[in-house]
Amino acid sequence: MSTDAAAAADRQQQELRNFASLLPVTLEIAGLAKAEAGRHFNEGQMEARANTLRQAYKTAKKLLREVARDAVAPASAPGQTPS
Repeated sequence: MSTDAAAAADRQQQELRNFASLLPVTLEIAGLAKAEAGRHFNEGQMEARANTLRQAYKTAKKLLREVARDAVAPASAPGQTPS
């Protein structure tokens, strides 16, 4: 395997780990209802739910970046200006 292919595989594995770690918050953000027992979603419903999850994942990643940024440079207290 070439170094470029290995690097691409490493990036893909990292992205999958990131997705898995954000899955709980992603599902909460999406707010999707569970299917009733014995009932299944049709193809259109599944596609709509997948799109909702995609958008929720983007929102979860954005939230994580904001939290990480604020942890490094916390917002100033009310009434104070940043230095």
